[in-house]
Amino acid sequence: MRVIAIDGPAGSGKSTVGRGLADRLGLTYLDTGAMYRAVAFAAIRGGVDPTDSEPIGEVARSIELSLDGGRVVVDGSDATIEIRGPEVSRAVSLVAANPEVREELRTRQRLWAAEHGGGVIEGRDIGSVVFPDAVLKVYLTADPAERARRRADEMSELEYERVAADLARRDALDQGRDDSPLVEPDGAVTVDTTAMTVDEVLELLVRLVEERS
Repeated sequence: MRVIAIDGPAGSGKSTVGRGLADRLGLTYLDTGAMYRAVAFAAIRGGVDPTDSEPIGEVARSIELSLDGGRVVVDGSDATIEIRGPEVSRAVSLVAANPEVREELRTRQRLWAAEHGGGVIEGRDIGSVVFPDAVLKVYLTADPAERARRRADEMSELEYERVAADLARRDALDQGRDDSPLVEPDGAVTVDTTAMTVDEVLELLVRLVEERS
């Protein structure tokens, strides 16, 4: 099974780079952050408090989730756009800090990789916890101001200052949680994307994968 693990904070370029790398290598791609967002979406839609541990864990275990072709389908409904909205974005770190949610989604991520023979998988604990033996482990990062600018461009309805504050809060929650916090995985290649183009990052990673093949 050939897994390339990409970790890093929000706005570092994980999704763009992950999709591009999968295309170049002919592999499938999995955005694990979308899985946590899907659980948050399902909880909000069901009136479940994101801080209520046991009910959130049950949401994660019972949810029907499909992430094929770029679409995120939650319990039969296309939630691709909704999971990127501000309400889900504010709740997702709370949901992701729940150990029951993390345990369930790690199981689903490993099953997905087994079914697809590996793939390019990105998130916040992929190289450190989910796939520590990945062929290549990458930690993408960027200057906080640049990460906020990128995310503000994606979410045009929100002001830069609001996005920057939300990213700082998300970083603190992701790095400070007890279960699988965001860290630079052992043996990972750290890539600062602040001043790099997407093509430059992809060329670097393709070269690294080829060196390890």
